[in-house]
Amino acid sequence: MIALLAKLKVAEGKEAEFEQVMTGLIEQVRSNEPGNRLYTLVKNDTGYTVMEIYDDQEALAAHGQSEHFRAAGSKFAGVMSGPPELTQFEVVA
Repeated sequence: MIALLAKLKVAEGKEAEFEQVMTGLIEQVRSNEPGNRLYTLVKNDTGYTVMEIYDDQEALAAHGQSEHFRAAGSKFAGVMSGPPELTQFEVVA
């Protein structure tokens, strides 16, 4: 399995709008991606992170090519202040 952490840079004052778009994307991922095991949004005092787990590289690639992921991209354009910082891991246990 593959784990991915995506640290997201949300524009100041756009947090509620970001969370609304993200909640819609989370619902789509959970409903339409059988190779996805975890897709959740967390936050702390430094910002937002999406925690993701996929069965394999193919499932991760399918996520990035999915219609709902691509559609969310344009919705995020006005609420993000920079590109995500992605870190990929291999799940050990």
